[in-house]
Amino acid sequence: MKNTLLGVAALFAMTCDPVFAQTAVTIYGIVDAGFVREMGGVTNATKISSGVGSVSRLGFRGTEDLGGGMSALFVLETGYKTDTGEVDTAGSIFNRQAFVGLKSNAGTVTLGRQYTPYYTTVSAYADPFAAGLSGSAKNLLPTAGVNTRTSNTVMYVSPKISDLTAELAYAAGEQSGSNSAGRQLGAALTYAAGPLNARLAYNNRNSDVVAAAGTTGVSRDIGTNTLLAANYDFGIVKAYAAYGVDKGFNSAVLPNSSNPFGGARPTNSTNSTDILLGAAVPLGQSTILASIINKNDKTGFDQDATQYAVGYTYAMSKRTTLYTSYGKIKNRRSAGYTVGNATDVGSGDSAYNAGIRHTF
Repeated sequence: MKNTLLGVAALFAMTCDPVFAQTAVTIYGIVDAGFVREMGGVTNATKISSGVGSVSRLGFRGTEDLGGGMSALFVLETGYKTDTGEVDTAGSIFNRQAFVGLKSNAGTVTLGRQYTPYYTTVSAYADPFAAGLSGSAKNLLPTAGVNTRTSNTVMYVSPKISDLTAELAYAAGEQSGSNSAGRQLGAALTYAAGPLNARLAYNNRNSDVVAAAGTTGVSRDIGTNTLLAANYDFGIVKAYAAYGVDKGFNSAVLPNSSNPFGGARPTNSTNSTDILLGAAVPLGQSTILASIINKNDKTGFDQDATQYAVGYTYAMSKRTTLYTSYGKIKNRRSAGYTVGNATDVGSGDSAYNAGIRHTF
């Protein structure tokens, strides 16, 4: 791994001249809060939540022109709760993203806490709800935990060549005595030309635990996720479609791992497929959203689920948007999928929400 990083650094060094400039830093963020009504669980819930459409966040990004076509870059981003003012992850400062890197005509290399190529495929290419509101694809597609972000990650993004871009990510498990335990690999290939955006992503997750003093090591099979997603802008409607295959331990962890429906305890699938069809219809300042997602559990539990969702957004300006949405999941054979949103995992099999999002 060390030799690989040194080789990448040498490649970048050969593409630039030592010319220095000032760093440009941008402060950015999202302030999002909404009314949420969750139904169909053990009890119904009514609340004001933060980050319903998009997770509320505060971030800093910067670049420095190093000359010769090379630049340094960084991102530091934290999440917070608009409804209470608290950070959304106790004991953390920049829990969402924290990375630094170099960009040149050979591509971009970054190190730190980053989104996985798989999650980017779900949120930016597959889901018309952009992983938010009650229609979020995260309710059924396996994005829980480290399938969304990984720490200790080195990522390479290639330059665009003939409408194609490639991504590679390696997240070190950093468990003493093993180079593979806990590590995660990711890759994606993106095609973007005119109205068509298509992306193929792969995620490989090792859930082994190395034995330590007083504990026993655990060896598990590898969890993998493969997702093909595409969207096409017809002008009057933007169509979305995705197909995913999830296999192995931790390949499809339930977003809500408790027992929200009071029946037989739901079980994480270790062999399933996902199909998503969706649309976004622009109507001036308004946009109508809709999607249907099917989870086909191929294990002996056969805990399938189907989600139906509709939504509406109204852009009051370039930065301020009003939104509302409704989602319903039909769980089969004691499946435990819940209708959440960008921040909440949800507690029931249906939910609606309405709120406001401001970006800066």
